[in-house]
Amino acid sequence: MNLDVEPPPSPLVGANVVPPRPRVPAVPSGGSSAAKFEPPTIVPQLTAEEAAAAQQQTNSSLSIAERNVGASRGRTLNPQQSDLVSKVRSFVSEAREAARNGDWMRASNAAKKAQVLSEELARSL
Repeated sequence: MNLDVEPPPSPLVGANVVPPRPRVPAVPSGGSSAAKFEPPTIVPQLTAEEAAAAQQQTNSSLSIAERNVGASRGRTLNPQQSDLVSKVRSFVSEAREAARNGDWMRASNAAKKAQVLSEELARSL
């Protein structure tokens, strides 16, 4: 009996079946891979009257918030009051930044939040 059987494939043939490592593009000279990316700002289009009203609301709310936070200066604050002061200052800062960018809706919203929190602070003093 004569059998024509092919020998099994050599174990060395398929031993190196690892996919190649992906290549990472080099960072161009003068650039940084950690460069700060600022996403585009989307600002709602307001009429002149809406912008003026938002600007007035922002200024009024900021004034009230700053006056209320000023009333807490020199006082010993409990942790909740200190947290309120911190949040008010954060919203005031956000409102001022938005105003500098001409985003009066965001400025007005942040200033209103600062006002509401500052009024809560004033009631707790």
